[in-house]
Amino acid sequence: MFSVSHAAMEDKPHFCNEWENLPESEFDSKIRDKRCYVLSYDDKPIGYMRYNLIFDFIPFLTFMLIDRSYRQQGFGTKAMSHWEDEMRSLGYKMTMLSTEVNEDAQNFYRKIGYKDMGSIVMGGIIPIEQNALEMFMGKAL
Repeated sequence: MFSVSHAAMEDKPHFCNEWENLPESEFDSKIRDKRCYVLSYDDKPIGYMRYNLIFDFIPFLTFMLIDRSYRQQGFGTKAMSHWEDEMRSLGYKMTMLSTEVNEDAQNFYRKIGYKDMGSIVMGGIIPIEQNALEMFMGKAL
């Protein structure tokens, strides 16, 4: 059975590889503010999600990862639906996210209702692919 739950401090070991560039204080604040989730199947962690608020009032998905062996089975759609429902219940009117234009994730996000909102070149500013184009997407709730 698939489930989405807020991450807890005891989940920290599961985040080590995915969160290696995230300062420990930020990890702790994500736990405290309930802005990260563990995605599980049959009580086994299979993925993670986290978000921030952009402009202080729009939930912005900053990270979602599902183990390769569990992709293409509807878990991403269920996880996003759970997150969007929670954001709606908290009174937010829209959500945003971003993905590099060379990633297939953009097709998934479009399929579940996200619209292209623009892009920026990230090369030379942060340690990612040189001149990577980051695409921003949004969805009304």
